[in-house]
Amino acid sequence: MDLNFTPQEEAFRAEVQAFLNAKLPARIAAKVKAGQRLTKADQDEWHAILNERGWLANHWPKEYGGPGWGAVEKFIFDTECALAGGPRIVPFGVNMLGPVLIKFGNEAQKKYWLPRILSGEDWWCQGYSEPGAGSDLASVKTTAVRQGDHYIVNGQKTWTTQGQHANMIFCLVRTDREAKAQSGISFLLVDMNSPGVELRPIRTLDGDKEVNEVFFTDVKVPVENLVGEENKGWTYAKYLLTYERTGIAGVGFCIAALAKLQVIAAKVIKNGKPLDQDPLFAARMAQVEIDLENMKTTNLRVIAAVAGGGVPGAESSMLKIRGTEIRQEILSLIRRAMGPYALPFIEEAQYEGYADEPVGPKEAATAAANYFNYRKLSIFGGSNEIQKNIISKMILGL
Repeated sequence: MDLNFTPQEEAFRAEVQAFLNAKLPARIAAKVKAGQRLTKADQDEWHAILNERGWLANHWPKEYGGPGWGAVEKFIFDTECALAGGPRIVPFGVNMLGPVLIKFGNEAQKKYWLPRILSGEDWWCQGYSEPGAGSDLASVKTTAVRQGDHYIVNGQKTWTTQGQHANMIFCLVRTDREAKAQSGISFLLVDMNSPGVELRPIRTLDGDKEVNEVFFTDVKVPVENLVGEENKGWTYAKYLLTYERTGIAGVGFCIAALAKLQVIAAKVIKNGKPLDQDPLFAARMAQVEIDLENMKTTNLRVIAAVAGGGVPGAESSMLKIRGTEIRQEILSLIRRAMGPYALPFIEEAQYEGYADEPVGPKEAATAAANYFNYRKLSIFGGSNEIQKNIISKMILGL
């Protein structure tokens, strides 16, 4: 299904394309399109470019620095960015914490933290998961005990993405150990440079160190860093997760990845013919394209629901499931298209004697690394199994 845009929307698309042509650094776009890792400097640079244009927090209300876009404008922008090779914005401050502060933070917190998110002065990470509390997030055991005008925090968080770059972390902490699981949790903002905070990297299967463990030992956190009410953090956590799940779907990135797959399949030869003429491979490509077209419509509905200040509902769980499955299937097909050239998943191993030219198609260099890395998509942000439970309860009433 092709979406029909109005002349005004087409004019906006042209404006976005012109902006990307003029402002998106070519070396960053090349990295993104090749599936290579971005440095912190790369991400900071793109963050600053979008912020200068006023398009960074494109789902924030205008009074807090958002552009005031509707659902279609946001869809167009995300899609065009992905097709041009624009990096995914680091989501923790802009897409997760920002909406929570706007909805539940007090005026002092909004005035202080929101501009620092936009400027990039603070780099945020997320302190939700623990060794015994992943999909069962209500089982968090990290504690925060109030002593005068501070909380004393003790515990451990894990799978903290890009925590090595962060100076701040928003955490779910247990402030009432006697209350039932969801009722005793609070939402706390913690300075990563505080005494007692220790970060340890976790090396992933593709050789990267993008996730970490974070340990808290008698960490003092000012009481004013509590968001909302004490023991009401579960409400704020659920609100945040709906935004996270919608972002994980990555509709724009699915569109860009499918376009890349189609180019590869037309170029790779199997039995004397392009791979996209192989019946089995072509059938899998067609199915993922159909699934993606359906997801576009659902994505627009969810964005439209949020545009008036609402929050995504169970539809965000639907997006999360389908979006992660589609992205994983596309990456699987790209890896399959590379055949034996995709076997080395450490990029340096793709070169014979570290020669100037890679062995096999250039797309093979990162095919396996990206395939393995993005197996996580169906787990983080609440596993897909948990999302199905949410859908069955909230939509089907089971």
